[in-house]
Amino acid sequence: MWRPFWAIPAASVLAALILGSLLPVWERGLPSSTLEFVFEGGPSAAREVLGTIASSTISVTGLIFANTLVILQLVNSQFSPRMLNGFLRNRVVQGTLAMFLATFVFSLTVLRYVWNDFEKLDGFVPRLSVTVAFLLVLGCLGFFLAFIRHITSSMHVSNAISEIGGEAMKVAERLYPLQIEEAGRAQGPTWSPRPGDPREEIPADSHGSLVWVDYRKLVSWAEEHEAVITVDRRVGDYLVAGQPLLRVWGGDRELSDRDRKALCAAVEVRAERELRQDLAFGFRQLADIADRALSAGVNDPATAVRCIHEIHRVFRYLVTTVEPSPYIAGDDRRVRVVHQSQHITEMLDEVIREIHHYGAGSAMIPDQLRSMLDDLAGVSADTYLPALERGRELLDRGKERENEASEA
Repeated sequence: MWRPFWAIPAASVLAALILGSLLPVWERGLPSSTLEFVFEGGPSAAREVLGTIASSTISVTGLIFANTLVILQLVNSQFSPRMLNGFLRNRVVQGTLAMFLATFVFSLTVLRYVWNDFEKLDGFVPRLSVTVAFLLVLGCLGFFLAFIRHITSSMHVSNAISEIGGEAMKVAERLYPLQIEEAGRAQGPTWSPRPGDPREEIPADSHGSLVWVDYRKLVSWAEEHEAVITVDRRVGDYLVAGQPLLRVWGGDRELSDRDRKALCAAVEVRAERELRQDLAFGFRQLADIADRALSAGVNDPATAVRCIHEIHRVFRYLVTTVEPSPYIAGDDRRVRVVHQSQHITEMLDEVIREIHHYGAGSAMIPDQLRSMLDDLAGVSADTYLPALERGRELLDRGKERENEASEA
């Protein structure tokens, strides 16, 4: 619920609106002697303070984010356009926008309760509410400093690469279990369709990339209807509307429109990939940065080497793990969902092939790739050794072509 960029700012605006409406009403019933260390000015001073706070916070908000978008456009054009989503998901960015908008809304809402009684030369001033508005301004200053620090940190390519690598590492540790030599690979239940088994196909209802699958919801539905669900596309694959996405095998009845909607709600197809269950997207971002750094217009092989180091870090963990079984069983120990995960060897082949393609003529890149492969081979499980050997052969062929060209 809190993943969209607007979720936290929208919740903060709603909370500020409620607090700004209820706090002055509650404060009106309190005797003035019970409030200490609060705003002591009159109605005119309270209006001026609240008006100044509201106008300044909304002005600063617009100025900050307008300049930030310009900076991000320059950074993304230099590194990768896929980095913008990571910036928008950052809690510091969301919290800064939420704090400024909440202060603006709270100040305007409290301003409605400040009034004068000219006949009695008196009026009502929500002193506690004005004090709360001032404290919110102090919070805005704290978030502003944190936001500036985050922006300046994001502009450093090393920090951006390290952040992507760290997120990819967390996804790898969550999705791929460690290899236990004594126990070996765990053998669980399996499943395969039989000739003549009834099945119903559920196509994708929109175009985009498959970003995540809610396996719990699919297993629960399959258990309830005595069915097996196969997910025909891996996370990260691109789909167009109408392409097969799910197949339901067996079942106690034909699928209704409600069933189809429930199953489609268990998968998410979006225009942009996300580093949630899509580990390959992390490598995609690192490879993009490396490719741009190796282009003739940028010519920054040191940045590409930094990307290789992060790729090396994640793969050093992956080559010691077991790829998860595609068969997911329910509480009854029967397979209910079948979905193939992203293959580690395919991700390794793609990264090595692409970076070597753009960096074959560099003096640093082939050596860095070979050093990475040699280190991975020393800790890798036997399953991944053929992929590492293919990477070495690719580097050897590139070296031979380079020698032939130099001799010619």
